[in-house]
Amino acid sequence: MNTELLPAVTTAALIGAPTDIGAGARGASMGPEALRVAGLRAALETHGLRVLDGGNLAGPTNPWQPPVDGYRHLPEVVAWNQAVFDAVYGALRGGHLPILLGGDHCLGVGSIAAVARHCREQGRQLRVLWLDAHADFNTSTLTPSGNVHGMPVACLCGLGPAGLTGIGGHTPALRPDQIRQIGIRSVDAGEKRLVHEQGLEVFDMRFIDEEGMRRTMERALDGMDANTHLHVSFDVDFLDPEIAPGVATTVPGGPSYREAQLCMEMIADSGRLASLDIVELNPALDVRNKTAELAVDLVESLFGKSTLMRLPR
Repeated sequence: MNTELLPAVTTAALIGAPTDIGAGARGASMGPEALRVAGLRAALETHGLRVLDGGNLAGPTNPWQPPVDGYRHLPEVVAWNQAVFDAVYGALRGGHLPILLGGDHCLGVGSIAAVARHCREQGRQLRVLWLDAHADFNTSTLTPSGNVHGMPVACLCGLGPAGLTGIGGHTPALRPDQIRQIGIRSVDAGEKRLVHEQGLEVFDMRFIDEEGMRRTMERALDGMDANTHLHVSFDVDFLDPEIAPGVATTVPGGPSYREAQLCMEMIADSGRLASLDIVELNPALDVRNKTAELAVDLVESLFGKSTLMRLPR
């Protein structure tokens, strides 16, 4: 990892958000503990970070109700995202590198809204890498399920209910040109049209197949400088389910272990990583915590572990 480019952050703040409030299946609420059991704290400390684990946030239980006006559990989703926003924003204000332990991906609204607010206040540029099998750019009119974990990118771009689009006090929290989506391979028809209309830059699996992960990451990281805050939102279903079965929304044909490692290593090489989400890990569907252990292994690579015999730049 290029330590000369690292932000002046040596402390990682672990923020557990044990909820599956935005998901279509139960179990992601157990994700934070599975990551801890897989040794996340020790892995981060091995790579020179001081780790503060404040435990888990509290929020409403999952009522497991059908959609209302196109959204499932909207009041509860808003409450959880506000709690996440407050915790992530507080960590950033304290000079820490926040690591959100999800929980489902609806929590990306609160996490990234906090990062965006911090960047606006600090006068920094923001780049978001959305590592996911799904574009998560649905709206209530495009998806019959109403599950908000399929909507966070749209909400961050100002398309969604005011309770979510307004978190952080700035609507939209993000512009589409601040986001790079990687590994996408499952997009609804109406969602696809909206993604094209909004101009998101998407490096789907066909692009990765044709150009390779190296070229993909060169493109995704292009244009960053010393004033760029890089946020990675890592949905574990980004990975091929053959190596990562512990997710509720598996989609075949994702990145292999080595492709995922290269992705993480090139992010580390940029020296700009300053905040992270790890979401959608579902231990109820995992095999002996295999997926959690793989996620921790990949997070280690984000912070400098390399499988390649190279000297630091």
